[in-house]
Amino acid sequence: MTEQGLLFPTGFRWGTATSSYQVEGNLTNNDWWAAEQQGGYVFQDHTAGLACDWWNRAEEDFDRMAEMHHTAHRLSIEWSRVEPRPGVWDESALSRYRDMLHGLRQRGIEPMVTLHHFTNPLWLAERGGWENENIVVWFERYVRKVVTTLGDLTNLWCTINEPGVLIAQGYVLGRFAPRKRDVNAALRAAVNLMRAHAAAYRAIHELQPEARVGLAHHMIVWQPWRPWFPGDLLAANFVRHMFQDLLLSTISWGTMRVPGRRSLFMPEVASSLDWLGINYYQRYRVRYRLFGGQNPVQQLTKPGVQKGPGEWGEIHPRGMFDTLRMLWRRYRLPLFVTENGIPDETDEQRPGFIVSHLHALWRAIRQGIPVQGYYFWSLIDNFEWTEGYDPRFRFGLVGVDFKTQERHIRPSGRLYAAICRQGGLLRETVEQYTPELATAVFGGASI
Repeated sequence: MTEQGLLFPTGFRWGTATSSYQVEGNLTNNDWWAAEQQGGYVFQDHTAGLACDWWNRAEEDFDRMAEMHHTAHRLSIEWSRVEPRPGVWDESALSRYRDMLHGLRQRGIEPMVTLHHFTNPLWLAERGGWENENIVVWFERYVRKVVTTLGDLTNLWCTINEPGVLIAQGYVLGRFAPRKRDVNAALRAAVNLMRAHAAAYRAIHELQPEARVGLAHHMIVWQPWRPWFPGDLLAANFVRHMFQDLLLSTISWGTMRVPGRRSLFMPEVASSLDWLGINYYQRYRVRYRLFGGQNPVQQLTKPGVQKGPGEWGEIHPRGMFDTLRMLWRRYRLPLFVTENGIPDETDEQRPGFIVSHLHALWRAIRQGIPVQGYYFWSLIDNFEWTEGYDPRFRFGLVGVDFKTQERHIRPSGRLYAAICRQGGLLRETVEQYTPELATAVFGGASI
């Protein structure tokens, strides 16, 4: 801490994140679009449609990033655009992505490129998606094409976004495409996903030796509903292991350990991370129900604790600090916060969310944890997967009118712009936007 405030290291990346399907518009050649057409899948049967029309007007939002003093942005490539049919490349799509990356760089914004953000081309989905072991070869082929074409514009690659969410929501809970509830299918998909990640990692380094390759992993704080009850404690540990630890430990050390099953040795996936990204949003409490039938483990929030809308979890800034510290101690990898945000259309909670979580992040860096950048989710309101365009689930620093495509920077966007410009949390800025937090932030308290 200085007299000015809580300053971050020189060169720290201040940015935001987006994903192709959620912002580009008119993507009709992937499994998410196909699932939407079936109905009963997305809030009020919304379809992504035009989304934020980024395929035509991304540069307008790049200008807003520059206006808001961002120095980094994480965006994704849409596989179904680049390879619309097996082994067939759309060079015009790749050219458009080159324009986007070049446009970011022209504005002093460093791109981080995500190669897979939930969606698969239709041809891949029809062949079984992540359950088909050939996806390892197909994903590597796609990655090689993208890196060969775009590698001169970035060396910071994120192979797969939220692999734990992809597996849990798509193959266990049945909420995402392919909408299955099959543990065996989930494990097959997880094995192929990890092998695909590792194959991509090796391919990128072969093509671009100076590349830095990682993935973005969703990290939730799960705590027992009743800390004194062994059932709740065991349930919380089980959920944490299956959703978070299993994939990371396998990718780090090459052995997949699933409770009740024989360990699977996968040496080819070991040591395939140069950095680790965390997508951190919330805390849940976990309760074990002895007579819970097929669902003995329940995920809850405590009454009276600040939380997001609907089933959204508790706002828990301390969890970001604890998560970063745990990951650094366990894996000793450079870290990025690749997503962090809250759905809040009225912008009542978002300013406090930003300040409190950046305070936790500053504390982590002060303790020697090598966090190299922060990417707020999201730059703009977008299509929010199964929540569609539900007005309760607006994540943007910039609001979007989806009928007119008009934008407006929210107060939280101006707060974050000031933080980016100043390189940290200055007292005058915190007092202006979140005066209720000033005493805790500058008094050294843990929020």
